[in-house]
Amino acid sequence: MIDEQTEKRRGSFWRELPILLGVAILVAVLVRAFVLQTFYIPSPSMEHTLNVWDRVLVNKLVYDFRDPRRGEIIVFKAPTDWQSGAEGEDFIKRVIGTPGDHVVCCDPQNRLVINGHSLDEPYIYTDADGTRNQVADEKFDITVPAGRLWVMGDHREASGDSLEHYEQSTAADEAGKLADSTITIDSVVGRAFTIFWPAGRATWLTVPDTYRDIPDAAAR
Repeated sequence: MIDEQTEKRRGSFWRELPILLGVAILVAVLVRAFVLQTFYIPSPSMEHTLNVWDRVLVNKLVYDFRDPRRGEIIVFKAPTDWQSGAEGEDFIKRVIGTPGDHVVCCDPQNRLVINGHSLDEPYIYTDADGTRNQVADEKFDITVPAGRLWVMGDHREASGDSLEHYEQSTAADEAGKLADSTITIDSVVGRAFTIFWPAGRATWLTVPDTYRDIPDAAAR
């Protein structure tokens, strides 16, 4: 009797296994499509916050409920003019300015100024000899358009970001230059919130405290 029950359980397991595998695959596909996705870092533009070949986990759901915030590290579909040839290429940068923000370079201490508040940026790339990147390689004074973001890499001198495209824009007016150099909120894939590989670099990607005191654009 026991042997017959054992055989029935074994038979039931093998009949249900394809269904279980199918459900597991479906769940994995849905999670990747709508909730979480892994990305690897292919360039030095975010060093040393993110190094080449680091792997990050991206929350793809968070911006269905709110817009990106200053200081967050985001993955986004790069504008056509930003791409190196790979259609639909994903970029990863830090959000510096959100819609309506007035971003200026620089104050007397060579810091970015957002809505009148000087921004300390301890994450900016520093060479092995202690030489730190400039926060920007030329002065600028912009206001982020509605529905768009001003993004920059932490390795400022190696980043194809909003500043580079603002400087290179051939648009005839400021609105055109800002369209060339900012990204749409709709293009954002999600927020990178942790490095999970290599294990020795695993950490949470939190928003630096320096962003807490920046006033809202309407309050400046």
